[in-house]
Amino acid sequence: MRHLNKNIIPILVVLMMITISVGCQTKTPSGEKPAEQLMKEKEIITNKTKVEMETNYGTIELELWDDLTPKTVQNFVKLARSGYYDGLYFHRVIPDFMIQGGCPNTRDKDRSNDGRGGPGYTFEDECYRDGEEITGKIDTNQKAEAVWNKIIVPHIQNNRTPNAEIAAIAKECQSAHSLEPVMKYDLKFYQEKTGIMDKVYVQELIAPVDYGTICMANSGPNTNGSQFFIVTKKDGAHWLDGQHTVFGRVTKGMEVAHKIENLPRDKNDNPNPENQAIITRISFPK
Repeated sequence: MRHLNKNIIPILVVLMMITISVGCQTKTPSGEKPAEQLMKEKEIITNKTKVEMETNYGTIELELWDDLTPKTVQNFVKLARSGYYDGLYFHRVIPDFMIQGGCPNTRDKDRSNDGRGGPGYTFEDECYRDGEEITGKIDTNQKAEAVWNKIIVPHIQNNRTPNAEIAAIAKECQSAHSLEPVMKYDLKFYQEKTGIMDKVYVQELIAPVDYGTICMANSGPNTNGSQFFIVTKKDGAHWLDGQHTVFGRVTKGMEVAHKIENLPRDKNDNPNPENQAIITRISFPK
């Protein structure tokens, strides 16, 4: 294990704390599009993949958003067409929240490893897209978060002795439990202090974790594989916005999802063996 410079350890702690703080935000940052507007935009998406997911409790019909999340949709379609999902069951169901499936370990009789499997690879999230380019003042939460993620964090992570002023701003953010201290300076200040001259864009949420959406399950950023979940909470699960790729939604059959979410289950929220909801087939009607 590589030893860390003792001077950088406090800064890494700051990074961890601020990252957690930012990731758990539930309020819509200034300038960010609300969920209602994002969902209206999806009504005019031209490329959609229709899906019929047959289970022993009924069929769930979905549309996948090729334009918004092409890598995620392509991965799901590739796995489904190969028969990967056939015979797998929903291994985690929580009433008024979601149903989760897609783990290949559910093929065996060992329930203890359910939820730990994948296709043998991972791929990146598609939660955000580049929006407005930042050119001057850092005057919104979104701009501050973009500068934090694209300039401040990389600078501190890649330098054993970070710039003193940048390190001081990071510590101030820790004390304030927010990124407001980042707004004291403009973009040029951060570029000159760090030497990172890349363009920085405000990140726009591609889609919120709304009721009836299908999202990728993961074990952290950019760890997508085969597992997914369908949201059954009527007002959505917006504390997960930006943490899970939303790549489609149910168009018919939410009553089936609600049946599955209420199945008798064990302490790990895994439906009892006699109640398992099994994916029998996934097809792609024209």
